Amino acid sequence: MATNENICSTRLPSLKLGCYPPAGPYDADIIILTRNRLADTLEAVDSALAQQRVRFHISVLDQGSDKAVQIEFTNAFKNHRNFGYYIVAENLGVAGGRNFLSSLGHGKIIIGLDNDATLANAFIAAGAVEAFDQMPALGALGFKILSEDGIHLDEVSWGYPAGLKKHCHKRFDTTTFVGAGHAIRRTTWSAVGGYDADLFFTWEEYDFALRAIAAGWTIKCDGSLAVIHKVAREARVQWSWDRTQLFIRNRLILARKWNLSWAKLSPRIFVYLVKAARNRRLMPALSGLAAAIHQDYSLFKRSMNMHMLSYIYRNETRFHENPFEYFYRRVLVKLRPDP
Repeated sequence: MATNENICSTRLPSLKLGCYPPAGPYDADIIILTRNRLADTLEAVDSALAQQRVRFHISVLDQGSDKAVQIEFTNAFKNHRNFGYYIVAENLGVAGGRNFLSSLGHGKIIIGLDNDATLANAFIAAGAVEAFDQMPALGALGFKILSEDGIHLDEVSWGYPAGLKKHCHKRFDTTTFVGAGHAIRRTTWSAVGGYDADLFFTWEEYDFALRAIAAGWTIKCDGSLAVIHKVAREARVQWSWDRTQLFIRNRLILARKWNLSWAKLSPRIFVYLVKAARNRRLMPALSGLAAAIHQDYSLFKRSMNMHMLSYIYRNETRFHENPFEYFYRRVLVKLRPDP
């Protein structure tokens, strides 16, 4: 099992309300991170508590909410069992927060749910448990992410190649999963050491998935299991300084972990900088590039074996559009002035 060594914090979270996961066997740990998003988080927890035909425990980590929010949350769930509410003074990030909550329990699978998402029905957790029972090599499973109407895809949260979108209502192989709603086999989570907490936010799922693939696990998305994503306006993450910096830093770090040379990364870096300049975010982009270069010296690097290269080609690369078409459509066309 991964340890709390991956949590970048000088102060561990404390249990504010409820109980730790049970000592006996159960199916799933459902984990939720929150920070000053009371109404949405209450709905997320309610959807988790409503799960049927499955033994579960819910753990919520509050990463620095206002005291008034913490009090309201405590009052809302003080009488619930199989539930723990933890608080920490600082933000551990998505990766660090999930590591902490995952390390508490021992359910067969770990279900991650964003605090602005709800499980689409009362049998999502049971369906996820069944999927892992049926497929012993399955390491992680992404859920279908629906928009607030509960019918259409949340296009912004589609985290797979565009060529796979036609399979969105089915179960298909992939190389990552979307954090808004997903499940991980605990054996897989323990074997690969959890998330890389240094990534803090963005690309942590892809980083985890690649390490799982390297260890022989498969990653899938299941269109029969869905979450409804409300997209909280206060934090539908704007491309602010921090997000732009972390996006570029983390993606380059991830590539360098797998020994992709800086020369091969140069086209990607060029596209990132052009897009950042177009969006008036060149300085944070350059900061992210500088941070990745600085971090590169301390990274443990490994090369992809033939199994991993073949898996990625089958389930990701061949579904991407031609890089020249991508550059034309996503960069050059958008640089044209309006008529």
